[in-house]
Amino acid sequence: MKPTLLILAAGMGSRYGGLKQLDGIGPNGETIMDYSVYDAIRFGFGKIVFVIRHDFEKDFREKVLSKYESHIPVEVVFQAIDKLPSGFAPNPERTKPWGTNHAVLMGREVINEPFAVINADDFYGQDSFRVLAQALKNMEHSKNEYCMIGFHVGNTLSESGEVSRGVCDVSADGFLTNVTERHHIMRREDGSISYGDEDGNRYRIETNALVSMNMWGFTPDYFDYSQNALIEFLSSHCNDLKTEFYIPSMVNDLIKANIATVKVYQTKSTWFGVTYAADKPSVIANITNLITEGKYPNKLFDFK
Repeated sequence: MKPTLLILAAGMGSRYGGLKQLDGIGPNGETIMDYSVYDAIRFGFGKIVFVIRHDFEKDFREKVLSKYESHIPVEVVFQAIDKLPSGFAPNPERTKPWGTNHAVLMGREVINEPFAVINADDFYGQDSFRVLAQALKNMEHSKNEYCMIGFHVGNTLSESGEVSRGVCDVSADGFLTNVTERHHIMRREDGSISYGDEDGNRYRIETNALVSMNMWGFTPDYFDYSQNALIEFLSSHCNDLKTEFYIPSMVNDLIKANIATVKVYQTKSTWFGVTYAADKPSVIANITNLITEGKYPNKLFDFK
């Protein structure tokens, strides 16, 4: 059974200022998602599932999905603020989505095999997809044994501003023990990397510290745990306007309860993405360099 790739594409990208998931950065208007799908296909994924919002479905189908029709099966599921378990209704003033793990749950009805989760607006690199695909194939008959691709924080920064990253604690035998969200991460003038807290204090992070870029591998039992956890989460936060249900929080809870393990696979791949609008020129330059190096064809999905 081939694994599935679940792509989280429902966010607006408030700092970026538009639907960056549909923004062309390749020589023929390819999106970052196109490169992720291309890598997924060549490393053995069997289906792509997109999580989007209803309000841009038409554009998404026309501009994105039409490119994949003859290459791999594709499904679309929808994240909505009011798509909650029975008995719960959101605060009518809430406009913010419920977070990444709520988005993952949208794939529950169409995914029955090991699956990867990625962000639509992050470029993860060939090595990351190769490693994750093999890990998922090995998880076909597993339960409660998940995995994650860990990036070195020095390979995940933006030249245009500060970023947030999930800094990972990993055991000596390579298993995740905790993910701590750190904010205001940046490279300083002396080349060191630091993050900031709410009081304006800054703390150093080693360049090779492992961080999560939301590149996970799960088996379908993860949906059941997430559904139960969402009900518990909503029991306390259903009336909130901004609180979100995140993947790292869910994973941390499963690890600490000894319910699941998460194997961390390190990659030396360099992440890049469009966190800010000003990131776009450098992303285009990076893609151009990869094409020049022969890592990608000039035109994606022009398979023979």
